[in-house]
Amino acid sequence: MSANIQKITLGGGCFWCTEAVFQTLKGVQSVTSGYMGGKTKNPTYEQICTGATGHAEVIEITYDADLLNLDELLLIFFKTHDPTTLNRQGNDVGTQYRSVIFYETPDQKEKAEAMIKRLTDEQVFDKPIVTEISPASEFYKAEDYHQNYFMDNSMKPYCAFVIQPKLNKFAKEFTDKIKPELL
Repeated sequence: MSANIQKITLGGGCFWCTEAVFQTLKGVQSVTSGYMGGKTKNPTYEQICTGATGHAEVIEITYDADLLNLDELLLIFFKTHDPTTLNRQGNDVGTQYRSVIFYETPDQKEKAEAMIKRLTDEQVFDKPIVTEISPASEFYKAEDYHQNYFMDNSMKPYCAFVIQPKLNKFAKEFTDKIKPELL
């Protein structure tokens, strides 16, 4: 049993999409949808949707760093959302959908900055990366109906037309990182 369990919080737009991707990864122990980076205590989804609280929709990931290293996790994060659009992902618009990495340790901050530099130097994206890198703050777990959303609602239109295509694209590029029971 590994003792190298770590946590990082990522925002890549709608947490339903990011949760679905990271739940499939080898080494990920848990993914919890929630809110971080705002000023309102114990915000609700309705408050978040106004954009007034300052929170981002995020996922808190607990993972075994011996099975999934941070560089791999960050690369997957950047490749599974658009880190070049400010406060939006596709049709989702507002500060709650910003691209953000909330780091727990100085090492996570350094690796996030290095990944952005690497992707910029390699010109992976057509436009500059606008992902915010901030220290982790209070995490507020989202309401229960947001947890495990894709797994529980895969037949709903949003899941079928938005999340499933993201998962298909992800699976093509990162097949070796997916938990074998999900292949």
